[in-house]
Amino acid sequence: MPDKKDASDITVNVNISCDTVSFDQQKMISMISTVTGQFGIEKADINFAVLGDEEIIKLNQKFLNRTDTTDVISFDVSDAEDLKVFDIAVNAEMAQRQACQAGHSAESELALYFLHGLLHNLGFGDCCDEEAAKMHKTEDEILEKFGYGIVYNKGRANQPDS
Repeated sequence: MPDKKDASDITVNVNISCDTVSFDQQKMISMISTVTGQFGIEKADINFAVLGDEEIIKLNQKFLNRTDTTDVISFDVSDAEDLKVFDIAVNAEMAQRQACQAGHSAESELALYFLHGLLHNLGFGDCCDEEAAKMHKTEDEILEKFGYGIVYNKGRANQPDS
């Protein structure tokens, strides 16, 4: 059952398999649907799975042939030009760990993961330094606007990627 459907026909579903991080689902859904609309998407089904390390490792192995944990995995599974379908898995256990290291809330870290996966599906990349800097700046601007604060550039200046 959809968690939200608004006038722009953007549906956001959240399936929580790992409840390590408490978060305001409606606030998260509002951020995701607003950002999606701001990037010109009028019709979308966006599905989030909130997972733990074990489950995300399985996805990472199955789809990316990697054996480690990760923060987010996103897929654009759209078939039609007029309907975007995004499946995004976020790691709540990693969000908890990263938030403790960075000194901000686990909810803010999880919001970063939700947004990061969405931005990948909206065309942002992070393979080279220039693209990554643009993506992370955009993430922090959006997260700050929605009350999560600056998350990426605050807590990772001297931290290796996980």
